[in-house]
Amino acid sequence: MTDMIAADYGIRQLHARFVDAVWRQDAEAFAACWSEDGLWKIAGMEVQGRAALVDACRQLLGRCKRIHLLCGPAMLKPEGSGVIGRLNITEFATMNDGSTAMTIGWYHDRYVEESGQWRFALRHWSFKYRGPPDLTGTYIDTPDYGAFPAFPAADEPTFVRKG
Repeated sequence: MTDMIAADYGIRQLHARFVDAVWRQDAEAFAACWSEDGLWKIAGMEVQGRAALVDACRQLLGRCKRIHLLCGPAMLKPEGSGVIGRLNITEFATMNDGSTAMTIGWYHDRYVEESGQWRFALRHWSFKYRGPPDLTGTYIDTPDYGAFPAFPAADEPTFVRKG
């Protein structure tokens, strides 16, 4: 049985490591947040395994000068030998061309403890908004999976922003 107090602490530390790696655009630290065969589903892509995650991180974050992530509190539930969770994220990005944008969405996560640290086994990005911070931008019509612990199906795609 999962010790949820220890898991909650470890998963909050995982989120902090993830935010730090994104801010510093550190692809190796980013990939270290994932299990060996971790799967990241984002923007219509599925990236699996740490080596592929390093490359995807460099590609996606390389489009930006800076990305600042704000994480809401994670909802967590033990499942099997791991934990599932849902976490809202607000992203403020400055692109290489000087433009800026705010993105809002939710991660549907599966967490596992590996080598003494909690890591992502799966992150499914559910994109909801992209545009200026005053929320006058584009809201994305994506599925509502229901109240937590509802979770996207394994074959559920992620969505790509337009424009």
